[in-house]
Amino acid sequence: MSIRTPRTLRAVAATGVLALGLAACSSGSGDDAGSGADAGSADDVAAALEEGGSLTVWAWEPTLEQVVTDFEAEYPNVDVELVNAGTGNDQYTALQNAIAAGSGVPDVAQVEYYALPQFALSEAVADLSAFGAADLDGTFTPGPWNAVQQGEGVYGLPMDSGPMALFYNEEVFTQHGIEVPTTWDGFVEAARALHAADPNVYITNDTGDAGFTTSLIWQAGGQPFQVDGTDVTVDLADEGSTQFAETWQTLIDEDLLAPVSSWSDEWYQGLGNGTIATLAIGAWMPANLESGVPDGAGKWRVAPLPQWEEGASASAENGGSALSVPAASENQALAYGFLEYANAGDGVQARVDGGAFPATTAELESDEFQGYESEYFGGQKINEVLAQSAADVVEGWSYLPFQVYANSIFNDTVGQAYVSSTTLTEGLQAWQDASVKYGAEQGFTVNE
Repeated sequence: MSIRTPRTLRAVAATGVLALGLAACSSGSGDDAGSGADAGSADDVAAALEEGGSLTVWAWEPTLEQVVTDFEAEYPNVDVELVNAGTGNDQYTALQNAIAAGSGVPDVAQVEYYALPQFALSEAVADLSAFGAADLDGTFTPGPWNAVQQGEGVYGLPMDSGPMALFYNEEVFTQHGIEVPTTWDGFVEAARALHAADPNVYITNDTGDAGFTTSLIWQAGGQPFQVDGTDVTVDLADEGSTQFAETWQTLIDEDLLAPVSSWSDEWYQGLGNGTIATLAIGAWMPANLESGVPDGAGKWRVAPLPQWEEGASASAENGGSALSVPAASENQALAYGFLEYANAGDGVQARVDGGAFPATTAELESDEFQGYESEYFGGQKINEVLAQSAADVVEGWSYLPFQVYANSIFNDTVGQAYVSSTTLTEGLQAWQDASVKYGAEQGFTVNE
């Protein structure tokens, strides 16, 4: 194995690649020569693994390093070069540039779930159905498995998942005699009580985040993005979107949210010193708390996500990625062999051991996984809560086939509610209007 980590590609403007040539995309007729339907079979995968060859994998997920080492030991004729070409949009920019140039395209690429529809509908990644991906139904939890499918095709294998939970600083709630909220109405009340008890303490931070917003709308039962091939409907005033906007507007209006951006130094400090008391976030968060917030050891716990209706048990996904095979790869069968090993085979346990949260039902339901007692979380069996959240993810969610672009303009639309007199409702409408306009410009039929 070789690992290469070039300097992050920040010099390239992200918006220059977000379109991904969507105006030229088809509705998925299956006649693309690079698609899995035409490119091979499960027998071809077995033969490719035996014959061997070289693979280039673009991914930023660190647990893949051990997977690559184990894979090369299992298949000694295969050499894998693991490249960190940037995180998220930086990598997508580099990938699209390579596709446009017709050279330097990797054989495997990590793609976040929200971005995958855009790559699939632009035919930038291959349909993996014929290689055996279509036979893996039931292997993964519903949220991630739904995320890798477009129409009749499977355009990646889920690598991890992010079912949401409420991570909370138990010490802070106990100190002030405040109950951990089980509903979002209760969350607002707890936010008021905490901030009244200590003006330095906020129940959570938020400066506007597209992924968080769409996740809470998802949990509320909203379906603002509906996609049927190239026919798209955007309705950010549906019931779930409205419920989120009204509740979260109260927190903004009453200055109950810490004006701190996630992943900043100030954010880590707030999580460590108790001034940020909760995070409603994906199940991949524990490893980040352990490594980034050592002062929180023993203080933090995990609870189910607060509910929009008392007694409900709805959840949503927040984050997570698939591994996909670019359509331009000349080693698709071998690349799929790596995908299956990493995401549905022996590589899954290696990644779980490294701190990743799995998307596979076998691991999530195992006694070993659910029985794990986290020292950081005071000995709590946190995976019991997180695995249940994965099972409770609300069905029917779709991302836009141009979600990467839509998220890039979130701060200019919805985000204005955090820094001006614009309301979240107005911001969501502005986000909808701009997304509809962009989608139409890219050749989609939007809101017609």
